This record gives sequence, C-alpha cells and structure tokens, in this order.
Amino acid sequence: MNTPDPDGLLAEQLLRLTRRLQRIQKRHLVPIGITPAQSRLLRTLAHCETPPRMADLADRLEVVPRAVTTLVDALEAGDLVRRVPDPTNRRVIRIQLTDAGLKTLGELRGARRAAAEDILAPLDTEQRAQLGGLLNALFDVRDAQEGHRRC
Repeated sequence: MNTPDPDGLLAEQLLRLTRRLQRIQKRHLVPIGITPAQSRLLRTLAHCETPPRMADLADRLEVVPRAVTTLVDALEAGDLVRRVPDPTNRRVIRIQLTDAGLKTLGELRGARRAAAEDILAPLDTEQRAQLGGLLNALFDVRDAQEGHRRC
C-alpha cells in the first residue's frame, strides 16, 4: 500500500510554481529586452550602497565570477551598467548603474508587479496575506541559516 508523501507533494508543487514563475517572468521581461539573470543583477546593483566589485556581485548572486562577467558585458553593451575604476585601488573595477539602467529598473518594477498579478490572480486578499506570511517564515529561516548578504 502506497502512503501519500505530503512533503513530496509539496516539493513537487513548489517546483511547478517555480517553473511557472520563471515562464511568466520571462514573458514580462521580453518587452524590456533583458533576461531574468540580467534583471537580477540590475536589482542587486540597486541595493548596493556603493558600486560593487564583480566578485561581490558573484557572491551576492551565488554564481561563479565568469557568469557575472558575461552578464555585465551584455548589460554594458546595452548601456545599462558601466565599469568604473575603484577610487582607492586602480586594479579594482566596480560596476555602476547608468541612467538608462536606472530607467530600466523602473520598467522592471512594473514588469514584476504585472508578473506577480498574473501568478496571484486566483487568490483573494486573505489568501495572499496567508501566502505572504508562509513565505516570510521560510525566508526568515533561510536568512538566519545563511546570513543575509549585502554588497
């Protein structure tokens, strides 16, 4: 006799939701002309007090430095970021948002809101609040275990 595995079912539901989120996010980013990974890098830059080094971005994004180089190359080609010398160490290059990058961040906020509305449309206000509370509980545990990374 097979016993239902509630954690296995929940894990499958979360994976399906993640894939759906990724599809919807990509659809909303197409008009802006950037990828989800580029979007994430731009949002990370927006939360940094000073322009970070590439290694800082790689650590924050939890990717290898080469991946950040590829993302920065593409964003720089689109005039959304620029490489700037560190004022105290000429061997260090930092990544800074351009005015076009800041404008794109505004467009990203709108795209994220639209994508969230697509995902959350079946839920009423109370269900959205419950989901938010549950997600916060999961993130609070993760942040406590891993520590919150800042630039």
